[in-house]
Amino acid sequence: MAPGAKKGILERLDAGEIVIGDGGFVFALEKRGYVKAGPWTPEAASEHPEAVRQLHREFLRAGSDVMQTFTFYASDDKLQNRGNQTTHSGQKINEDACDLAREVANEGHALVAGGVSQTPSYLSCKSEDEVKGIFKKQLDVFINKKVDFLIAEYFEHVEEAEWAVQVLKTTGMPVAATLCIGPEGDLNGVSPGECAVRLVKAGAQIVGVNCHFDPEHCVKTVKLMKEGVEKAGLKAHYMTQPLAYHTPDCGCQGFIDLPEFPFGLEPRILTRWDMQKYAREAYNAGIRYIGGCCGFEPYHIRALSEELATERGFLPPGSDKHGLWGSGLEMHTKPWVRARARRDYWEKLRPASGRPYCASQSFPDNWGVTKGHADLMQQKEATSKEQMKAVFEKADKCDKAH
Repeated sequence: MAPGAKKGILERLDAGEIVIGDGGFVFALEKRGYVKAGPWTPEAASEHPEAVRQLHREFLRAGSDVMQTFTFYASDDKLQNRGNQTTHSGQKINEDACDLAREVANEGHALVAGGVSQTPSYLSCKSEDEVKGIFKKQLDVFINKKVDFLIAEYFEHVEEAEWAVQVLKTTGMPVAATLCIGPEGDLNGVSPGECAVRLVKAGAQIVGVNCHFDPEHCVKTVKLMKEGVEKAGLKAHYMTQPLAYHTPDCGCQGFIDLPEFPFGLEPRILTRWDMQKYAREAYNAGIRYIGGCCGFEPYHIRALSEELATERGFLPPGSDKHGLWGSGLEMHTKPWVRARARRDYWEKLRPASGRPYCASQSFPDNWGVTKGHADLMQQKEATSKEQMKAVFEKADKCDKAH
């Protein structure tokens, strides 16, 4: 295992070390039958702890240096949003998520990161004090559970991310902040560079992006963030946790606009060899916290770890039976498969979809609405049939426009 693995997140990054993040929990657990698509809330931390624990363990084995608490969308307002009923309180879900992350982190040398994300209250135009109060409730749990650092992730509007960072900074713990934006900036058109500057000034020591876009878009966006921070004469560390899906056709709202979201995305998934390319490009861009979000499975994280093994000085336990660049294929029965046991074969491969006349790209559903629009006013009750009828009618009109 890597020397000095007990160091904190800022100690590692200050020393120029690579930190490998983990992958996407809500998507992975939805596929396994433990998370409800739509709300994407993490009550599985209390209802099915064995599933959450095992996924943490697989990411650890694949090389993750951080066990991020499964607290995505674990604010009270989100847990109650749109009729998503749970028998567990927000406090219990957050507490259980912290315990699971710490238990598995202690099995290796990983750090525990407590995470908060955007809220329905912000989309519904609640006040700054109300939104900050929601973050504070989660933060109290993270303090009591003694997490190692904090992450404000998945924010479409830099203003709300600033509020989150301001709350998290009151602890004195290291704070990372990631927006779910692409090169066009946040949903109000604030550029990536300006977003990063505002987050650093709010108190974040680590800034970057997560979710909504593929690695290519995310690395490009963080480069723009880095340029903005340096131009402002500020300092920060940089992180990226992209999707595991190709998104060349996405607009400013990312993969949520794709008609394949969320149940038809598999044809877009990146191969492990795509992931190794991503790891190298992120590293060359000066990004040192490199992980993944929705769609990332443990084998994707293992690919990041293997690509950067020379820089890190070790391979993860998950590589013991794998071998770099498929060297285990040297033992395959068929000689034409044995011939694939080399890096240049996989780097040059253009994978087929297996789908005759497969569309190369989609027409995203670009409704052009964000905070304050009537369509985004949040409610606790399940969406009514009348409301759904209006949604279907609007969707049909958008389809015809394509």
